[in-house]
Amino acid sequence: MEISKAAVLGAGTMGSRIAAHLANAGVDCLLLDMATPGAETQQVRNSIVQKAFKGLAKSRPPAYFNSATPGRIRVGNFDDDLERIGDADWIVEAIIEKAEPKRALLAKVDQLRRPDSIVTTNTSGLPVANLAEGLSDSFRKHWLCTHFFNPPRHMRLMELVSTPDTLPGVADFVEDFCDRRLGKVVVRAKDRPNFIGNRIFLFAIMHTVKVMQEHGLTVEQVDAITGPLIGRPRMATFRLADFTGIDICVYVATNLHELVPEDEKRDVYTAPEFMHQMLAKKMLGDKSGQGFYRRDKKAPGGRLVLDLETLEYREIIKPHWDSVGVSSKLPDVADRIGAMIEADDAAGRFLWETLSELFLYAAARIPEVCDDILSLDTCLTSGFNWERGIFDIWSRIGVESTAKRMVAEGKALPALVERVLESDSKSFYGEAGGDRTQFDLASGEHVAVTETPGVLRLETIRKAGDPVRTNPGASLWDMGDGVALLEFHSKANSLNEDVFAMMAEGLEETEKNFDALVIGNEGSFFSSGANLAMLLELAKSGKWDEMDRTMARIQRLICAPRNCSKPVVAAVFGQTLAGGCEVAIRCDRIQAAAETYMGLVEVGVGLIPGGGGCVEMLRRHMLGLDETGDITTATRDVFEMIGTAKVSNSAAEARDWRYLQRFDGITMNRDRLLAETKNRARGLATAGYEPPRPSDILVGGRGVKATLDLGLWMMRQAQYISDYDVEIGKRLGTVLAGGDLTQPSFVSEDYLIGLEREVFLSLAGEQKTQDRIAHFLKTRKPLRN
Repeated sequence: MEISKAAVLGAGTMGSRIAAHLANAGVDCLLLDMATPGAETQQVRNSIVQKAFKGLAKSRPPAYFNSATPGRIRVGNFDDDLERIGDADWIVEAIIEKAEPKRALLAKVDQLRRPDSIVTTNTSGLPVANLAEGLSDSFRKHWLCTHFFNPPRHMRLMELVSTPDTLPGVADFVEDFCDRRLGKVVVRAKDRPNFIGNRIFLFAIMHTVKVMQEHGLTVEQVDAITGPLIGRPRMATFRLADFTGIDICVYVATNLHELVPEDEKRDVYTAPEFMHQMLAKKMLGDKSGQGFYRRDKKAPGGRLVLDLETLEYREIIKPHWDSVGVSSKLPDVADRIGAMIEADDAAGRFLWETLSELFLYAAARIPEVCDDILSLDTCLTSGFNWERGIFDIWSRIGVESTAKRMVAEGKALPALVERVLESDSKSFYGEAGGDRTQFDLASGEHVAVTETPGVLRLETIRKAGDPVRTNPGASLWDMGDGVALLEFHSKANSLNEDVFAMMAEGLEETEKNFDALVIGNEGSFFSSGANLAMLLELAKSGKWDEMDRTMARIQRLICAPRNCSKPVVAAVFGQTLAGGCEVAIRCDRIQAAAETYMGLVEVGVGLIPGGGGCVEMLRRHMLGLDETGDITTATRDVFEMIGTAKVSNSAAEARDWRYLQRFDGITMNRDRLLAETKNRARGLATAGYEPPRPSDILVGGRGVKATLDLGLWMMRQAQYISDYDVEIGKRLGTVLAGGDLTQPSFVSEDYLIGLEREVFLSLAGEQKTQDRIAHFLKTRKPLRN
């Protein structure tokens, strides 16, 4: 099987974004929707789908990887173009969430599709097998559900639902394709209403609303408890409901109530009266401008909150509970939750009531919605960005003790919990022989959690043995097969003295005992850059000779991979900024996760890149040019990129901007990043790696510098930038132009590195730069002074 062409039927919010992400993955995609009634020309008949297509370019977060992606999408309408699905390898149905329209469209698809083409539905909960009843054997054998989460590019979870007729090979192929090519965390769900994620998540939301009313809490109080404090996103409960749409929440809950008559908790899915009143008043959430919250520029924090008693908006009253203050200081979410549920105050009692019922409800859904606890936990972590899944948290806070408390309160324990309590471990998860295990309801025993082939996690490397070398900020590990791994584990993976020390030790160790080195880690992002607090302290000390020596050492370390006799490959992902970006671009190769946001953003704190970033990006843009080439344009491109702190929207865009080079790789599924980077490093080593030879870099001199200064003057006249922005820009231009040279010339890298360091230090000594750094450290926002 192969998927090179796809068709998406339905250009609504989900359908259009599914098409965009297929295009991101290099799949040519046909996007169809209804024809405009009564229209005569093809252009007007396609107006519905054209509107959706144009909307993709403006969507936030961005739907496309880069500007080339839309070129892979073609549009049309059901009346004129449905037969074109005969060319598609994969057909995705994503129309309105109602069974009859779906059945009618799928009957037409059955007549037009290729016999070997795969057909899936994106339904979020309708019975999958029922939608294909009466269709051909070939259709039903290639029919299943691929439930994307919104937005499809950024939400990693995909629920895969087969039917009794689905060929096992078809389901396996779709799972593998969505994993490798679309970057999805694929979970096999059973054909039950709302599958796994929405079933459990909707219970959590609706039960939270019910307990809120019983305990007399306010909207902002509940959001203060049910957000980052317990490992959930900042949107918490009610801001998330506004984002989703109050009407959608009520609609899905009402449907689920009807579809699960045997559910012991189905009454939770009955929306309270105040939510129906909100619908009547068009308080639908973000789409209508008001829901549980309403934006108001005059209000503190720019937002008002809904009083559920009066359905009027008022100022937000920040809640204060001692239990929240104490618990929030604990680093691990399970420890925070454990402390909260023991607290004898309103917040603690509320959290215990909501979480204990959620624990029991989730346990009762095994094996109804899926066969194993890990699948359910994965749906919540990958589909809703929870820090930990339900059974993971429950295991960490103690299954036995919490179960005793539940029984004492008259709550019945589901079969899964009873079986766990009968086991020796009395836990949902455990370890055996260095492997993670999960409790299996069918056997009553713990079974190994098997890793997907091609996935390598730091946890696995850590369990294999002690680090080769380690300090508080970084460690060096043996990945096996002659490859070492340099891991940052400083705060925000920032570059501090410990990290730089381990970089030196890691390169030394690689030279002696390894064939290659990978620089990679895990967390929210690869690296936020240099430790600004450390830098500010150095700048304020006024010890400029010491700071010059420190910066020279940092530059040597960041540039050192090019001098190593063994290949060095960076595994980057997420935010790869400032010094973190400089470390990556100085490696021999980069393997980047598709969701990588690279940029040299130092100007935001009043500096320029000081670790060789200016020099390396200039070198890349000057490759192939001589003194007669378009030096000005090449230099201006680098100047604008660094001077405006541009950050790539994706790894594909980073390649467009030359942060990634043509020979660097992109990994769609971040779970596979370390394994693919290791393979890349190993491949370089076995191919007879030789370090690159140093070469001079072309610079433009005074003529180019004058052009850059003119551009700054024009931007200042238009009031786009401040006087100090102009000063920073001039000094950046000095580096990129090669100083005060009278004409275009080739200069050594050492010369430019020295010039870069000189300008960096001069800016660090400016009070306005120090003010910018201090302001950013305090607010995480740039200061325009």
